Parts: sequence; C-alpha cells; structure tokens
Amino acid sequence: MSSHWTCPVHGAVQPWHAGRPETLAQLRTHARVPVWAPYPPLPGWTLGGVGWCGDERAPASATLLALAGPSPLGGPADLLLVAEEPGTGLGARVAGIPDVDPGDLTTGAPEAKILAAGHPTPLWRSSSAEDRCAFVGEARGVWLWAVLWPPAAELVLMEHVSLRDLRDDEALPELPHGAPSPRLP
Repeated sequence: MSSHWTCPVHGAVQPWHAGRPETLAQLRTHARVPVWAPYPPLPGWTLGGVGWCGDERAPASATLLALAGPSPLGGPADLLLVAEEPGTGLGARVAGIPDVDPGDLTTGAPEAKILAAGHPTPLWRSSSAEDRCAFVGEARGVWLWAVLWPPAAELVLMEHVSLRDLRDDEALPELPHGAPSPRLP
C-alpha cells in the first residue's frame, strides 16, 4: 500500500499537501528537509501558507513556505521558499518548469547570495515561467529554491536575507500571518 503514484516520465511522485500558517508547527516536526523562513522576518512580509510532499508514514521530503510583502519597486510581491531532496520536483513545479531538478546551474557566478542557517549560500538563476523568477542553490544537502512574483521582485534577494531552519528552534519564532497565498501549487 502506498500513497505515491508513478509518472511515466519522472518516476515516483509523492503526495502534495498545502496548509494554512497554523500547520507550520506540525510541519517543522515532521520534515526531514529544512523548513526555511526569513528570520528576522522581512519588513512588511507575512506568511500566507505552507506545503509539503510526503505522507503521514514518512517525514516530508520537501517543504514550502509562501510569503507575501512589498516589492522593492512598488506593489505586492510573493516569495515561495522550497527545500527539497533531489528528484522531488516541487521547486521545479513552483518555478513553472517541466523538470524535477534545476539542472547544471553552477557554470557562472551566482546571481544572489543569502544566509541559510548562518552560512553564506549562493543562488543561481533557474529557468522559470515568464510571470516569475526562480533562484536555486544548495543548503544543508538539499535544494533551496526561491521563486518570486513578479519577476522584478527578485530585488528582494539583494537585501540582507537570512533564512532560519525552523526545525532547529524549540519554540516557533513569531512570523506574522497574512492572507492565504494564491501561489501554492
């Protein structure tokens, strides 16, 4: 018995679950990959949802946090942070590409750098659908995706962004909750 299904092109596909911000406490105790959140929170940004790949019998192999806030050039922006084991495909799905992994991105200099759990982490631009931009790197041995809407919101990554793995905290840090994100896949 399995809740996974098999895609003839990509292989085993794990079930996807989306939840409201209130499910974050449960997710961080049931994930085998990081649950990345900007901390301190980005000014004016709110948490609009969480998601994960997996089922109740095994820890989540991919996690997602959906955030919304002001774009540096004005107007609203959305940011989805995904941590996933290679071959899962959630980050690629959020980026709007048909593959499961980003492919070889490290041929040039990274286009963004953030701190992930206190470590400088380079991010390279990935292919994405036209209505968004995607960056990907590696942190704690798994893919770290940052997907932003609209594409001009990529300037958010030029600010000092520090990510914290919420699994490391005994108490859940205070993250402001906002409206449910329309960007959850």
